[in-house]
Amino acid sequence: MGNEHPVNPKRLIVELCQQFYAQGWVSGTGGGISIRENGRVYLAPSGVQKERIAEQDLYVLDESGAVLEQPENAGLRPSACQPLFFNAYRLRNAGAVLHSHAMPAMLVTLLYAEAFECTQLEMIKGIEGHGYYDRLRVPIIENTAHECDLADSMAAAIEAYPDSHAVLVRRHGVYVWGRDWVQAKTHAECYHYLFDAAVQMAKLGIGSDASRKPIDVAAPQAIAALRASAAR
Repeated sequence: MGNEHPVNPKRLIVELCQQFYAQGWVSGTGGGISIRENGRVYLAPSGVQKERIAEQDLYVLDESGAVLEQPENAGLRPSACQPLFFNAYRLRNAGAVLHSHAMPAMLVTLLYAEAFECTQLEMIKGIEGHGYYDRLRVPIIENTAHECDLADSMAAAIEAYPDSHAVLVRRHGVYVWGRDWVQAKTHAECYHYLFDAAVQMAKLGIGSDASRKPIDVAAPQAIAALRASAAR
């Protein structure tokens, strides 16, 4: 897959859903992806096994959200993430948005209050507009019983954090976007790496003060484990 040649958005969504399932991002029918191309928005259905979605199961909408094409299966309905995806299209001119329920994306929301923050981690450089020494911030909004009810708080977070390409949802997951599917996928992979790094660092007792070497702030048990390993 690449963005240098024309792609079929429906086929691409099917392939990406399979990849995201293998990564643990869209298990249990959760999560999803949407692509906007040439004035059309391609959207997966709600409440289905993402790794088993077929091209004929996808919806095609116009940029106002009106349905242009729908699946033959009358039992399907558009993704509950639709208003969240459209936030990124409307407010960030995104070309693709994905929603992940990955464990690190959920756990990291329990470690921070209003926003996830990190700096001096190499994968920060994979997020547009950020360098190694920059402080990356991702807003965290509170979860609701129904996904569609997150739309207003997500829109407010997007506007409050103009440098972010993602919004975390407490005890839930993350929405990530990019100018096209390639950048959205890249951003998602980098953000997930950083979320996982933060969770693993917390387990080691490593603080967020980037000016100190990790070994200086590591938990005593982590130091003991490192010494025991080196002695073998």
